[in-house]
Amino acid sequence: MLMHGASPEALRHEVEALRPWFHNMKLDAVETAPDHPLGDYPSIKWRRFKSAIEDQVRGRSVLDIGCNAGFYSIEMKRLGAKEVVGIDFDDRYLAQARLAARTLGEDIEFERLSVYDVARLGRQFEIVLFMGVLYHLRHPLLALDLIREHVAGDILVFQTMQRGSDDVEPVAANYDFWRSDHFDQPGYPKLHFVEHSYANDPTNWWVPNHACSEAMLRSAGFDVIEHPEQEVYICRRQRAPAAHSPVYPARSAT
Repeated sequence: MLMHGASPEALRHEVEALRPWFHNMKLDAVETAPDHPLGDYPSIKWRRFKSAIEDQVRGRSVLDIGCNAGFYSIEMKRLGAKEVVGIDFDDRYLAQARLAARTLGEDIEFERLSVYDVARLGRQFEIVLFMGVLYHLRHPLLALDLIREHVAGDILVFQTMQRGSDDVEPVAANYDFWRSDHFDQPGYPKLHFVEHSYANDPTNWWVPNHACSEAMLRSAGFDVIEHPEQEVYICRRQRAPAAHSPVYPARSAT
């Protein structure tokens, strides 16, 4: 049933006017991205990790960072979240998200905001979604630091594109300056830099391997409690590491 009162044809025109869509959603009889190169995305990914988070959502506040067209924001409301706020910095994505939520009858607040400005929200959320954003950022670890410091109250659901080895090598707390062999191990944390473009997308900047995703999360003060899908990590906010700071230190340690 269409909740916003428009006819199917009028809805189809609204969806067409906001193309292209990255989230394929079924708004009554209208699919927003039926020819998505990844298939029925992100539903196909959501089905692989939904069971790891669905029992924790009901009655809780949720922040969806980089909400795109609002697929995950809407799913959080369907799971019973008491409040969902979605933020993105792209006006077209926000227009898509508002249309989708309005059509499906879900009460969700969408706001134009960068991940680097989450402190402006002035509050913490019990669950934070940070899905498909990290690799689009020039300053990814700063973003994780700011999320932990300002908006993550308990659970972080994190997803990123990953490339390289899926191995995770044990990493020592320190290495001698003259030793460098560990850097060549496939399972050593590596963050691959994209200078120009990857997958025809110039906003792809940094692509971690599996070990790097986990190491960055730990470094920012998140404990990985579950890894239900190849790119998805369920984390719990922990006490910040001793050297943690979301800004560049005034003095080095040496």
